[in-house]
Amino acid sequence: MSKPVVNIWGTPPGSELAAVQPAPWDTKWDLSTRNVSGTAWVFYRSPGEGVLNRPVILADGFAPGGTDIDHLYDGLEKGEYPFVSNLRQAGFDVIVLGFADRTASVLDNAEVAIQCIMRTIAEREGDAPLTVGGFSMGGLVTRYALAKLERQRMNHETATYLSYDTPHRGAWLPLGVQAFAHYVKEHWGGEGKQLYNLYSDLINSPAAREMLRWHLDTATDTTLDVAAGQDKARTEFLDALERMGDWPQIPRLLGVANGTGTGAGNNIPADSPAMDAPGPVVVAQLRTQGEGRKTVAEMQGPDQVSINTTGFPEIDGAPGGLFPELLGGASNFGVANMLANLLNEAATQPVYNASCFVPTISAVAAADIDNNDALYRKIDAEDSYLHDFRCATTNEGHTVLTRELGEWIVTKLKDA
Repeated sequence: MSKPVVNIWGTPPGSELAAVQPAPWDTKWDLSTRNVSGTAWVFYRSPGEGVLNRPVILADGFAPGGTDIDHLYDGLEKGEYPFVSNLRQAGFDVIVLGFADRTASVLDNAEVAIQCIMRTIAEREGDAPLTVGGFSMGGLVTRYALAKLERQRMNHETATYLSYDTPHRGAWLPLGVQAFAHYVKEHWGGEGKQLYNLYSDLINSPAAREMLRWHLDTATDTTLDVAAGQDKARTEFLDALERMGDWPQIPRLLGVANGTGTGAGNNIPADSPAMDAPGPVVVAQLRTQGEGRKTVAEMQGPDQVSINTTGFPEIDGAPGGLFPELLGGASNFGVANMLANLLNEAATQPVYNASCFVPTISAVAAADIDNNDALYRKIDAEDSYLHDFRCATTNEGHTVLTRELGEWIVTKLKDA
């Protein structure tokens, strides 16, 4: 159903990391604003050349902590398509933009991106235009940064904007998984209990609140309607983006999706058991999302909690990039399963380890993800706000760097 997920998403602190070779960057720039900081690692098209001619800026995405350039480069370069090498062979200089805090607000990290863009222009020799974009959240960071520069009438000298499985219309994390993560932290977390706190803290971080279409911040009995559930931080982020013009108007807008564009989903059925933790410490049942009025989570432990939804689409099985693997291989419903296993004596197994994370229609800015018909409809070119896009042949891991998508990007940039 899916291909292995590379480490573009990032890995939680304290987890086991496979050893990787140091990234062979040529130079780095330390970037800092009032609220956040970051680093840009420069890979000249000719290693050691020291001359920046045709820059491509690629921003990192959401994950715990700061960007680890060695693991990020490993994910970009050591999979089925060596992306950085192919860009360099095509005559481009690659600038990988990382953030000290990848859970910080998209708006704050956009200020780091602006610094990176202006530093790139200052360092560049000649007048070749820039390509600017990023993976997942990095695509939103750079989208806002370019739009803000245009609104301020500053020349970003960027001819192409590029997003890689970016949640332009929002990301999806099952509400039952969100609630269970909060439930575990509220009852068993606290100081020194990192694993019990980690996923709840991630879900409630500024960037997650801005990107998730539907968000829960606590584990309490609730019935959430499809039209509600948008965090205040997301509303404020979308308002800020709209004030900047919503999209940069000058560059050509390109994007790729790790989900199919044919309407073919990932075969995860709606309203189906997803995880069953039988106790003894906590009893929890999670179900995949269904239409109509559905119960998606029930938990019994120190207290009893039920999460109900009304009018939601069958989004777990929708075409799109699949939730990336995190700590110990846990992904999506597997996150809840891992937390249940921390508490219970008997190990449990999720029925479905992954589900849709960034729907295809979100990644290519074709429609809102609230609508079930739109989620499963074939995407036509005129549906998208992007000038051109490419969808994967199969639904694969979010931000997986495949030959199919990588070659499409390099060809488009070469042909510009």
